[in-house]
Amino acid sequence: MSSDYSIHQVSIATGLSKHTLRYYEKIGLILDIARDASGRRQYSETDLQWIGFLKQLKATGMPLSQMTQFAELRRGGVATHAGRRELLEDHRQAVVTQLAELQACLDLIDYKINKHLQGENADEHPKTS
Repeated sequence: MSSDYSIHQVSIATGLSKHTLRYYEKIGLILDIARDASGRRQYSETDLQWIGFLKQLKATGMPLSQMTQFAELRRGGVATHAGRRELLEDHRQAVVTQLAELQACLDLIDYKINKHLQGENADEHPKTS
């Protein structure tokens, strides 16, 4: 495979639909995608890495508005490192909070599973008098 990827190849590689890739371009999450002589998009390895990062942010629940804000800061270059770091730190804290909430839910589910197992075992081995 060459270092330039078609939208179809990127869609397969990332699991994002062609529609989503075009939408991300439209809202400014992905910029400056090269075009071939026929006007077809040609994504680079750098584009694929960026899209992979966007997928990670989305998977952790970052809203598109914040992702767009991060992308805008990224375009600002080195001068925006602090702003990008702060945005990621805020998002990291939200993910940590979400993980704690999910862990509490998982703990409750495990507790309930164990209670049901105890009940099933009691049914299988009734006490004799």
